[in-house]
Amino acid sequence: MTLVSGIFRARLGFLALLLGLAACQQSPDATAGDLTPASGETAGGHGARDLTVGDEKEARSTTVERLSVKILATYPHDPGAFTQGLVWDGGVLYESTGLYGKSSLRRVEPMSGEVLDRRAVDPNLFAEGLAMVGDRLVQLTWKAGIALVYDLATLELVDEYGFNGEGWGLAYDGNLLVMSDGSHRLTLRDSSDLRWRVTVEVQLGGKKVENINELELVDGDLYANVWGEERIIRLDPETGVVDGVIDCSGLLEASEKSRVDVLNGIAYDPVSETFWLTGKFWPRMFQVVFVPV
Repeated sequence: MTLVSGIFRARLGFLALLLGLAACQQSPDATAGDLTPASGETAGGHGARDLTVGDEKEARSTTVERLSVKILATYPHDPGAFTQGLVWDGGVLYESTGLYGKSSLRRVEPMSGEVLDRRAVDPNLFAEGLAMVGDRLVQLTWKAGIALVYDLATLELVDEYGFNGEGWGLAYDGNLLVMSDGSHRLTLRDSSDLRWRVTVEVQLGGKKVENINELELVDGDLYANVWGEERIIRLDPETGVVDGVIDCSGLLEASEKSRVDVLNGIAYDPVSETFWLTGKFWPRMFQVVFVPV
């Protein structure tokens, strides 16, 4: 082979290499395999239960029903009770009351407001939300990271669960406990030990709803007080999407509001299909139904 022919062949090889590189750069599938998420992963996430873009679009497009309260009856309520949680069972109410040194668990006769039985909580604990799980009552505490477990019949303390973060509201869906911590997040937890399972963000029209407080589950819907507001929201506990807002501003007279704290306390009686509502230091409890505006 002559020197000239060798140089010619080398140039042809170099030209072929350049053409091959150009083809790779222009091919839309050349690096597709490198962009495919690994098994068990999702693009842009690591398995967290935060809303995706699709979820946000669904949240914005969800029709939100506007409701108000229709008062069926009004009953006495202990004005010294700083109500944190409320549960209905078999014609009586179980109430968790808060404040350091004053927290308690109570069994209450709903028509008269009489406290039938009461268990004081350790004065170093600030009691919060309450839920019934089988033959037990689970009562959250605010900042101690402790949930107190009581025997339903005797109200005797029988166990304690630990958890991270703050405890606000609590409800039971027959399988898992749903817990709020005062933010826009709800956590679904194991009912046997409060172990974390899933986190859900509460959204109304694509915007986060903060200060989620007392909770009540009814036929798959979660009703929640929003701390400091005279409204209750209704949402899907699995997605966090709000599909109903209940205006509760007409419960108390204007003259009463200056002497009490916020609306808090939702219980549901499945027999009469009515809700029982009250608030912190409220002198009255209301039996209501929610009606479209």
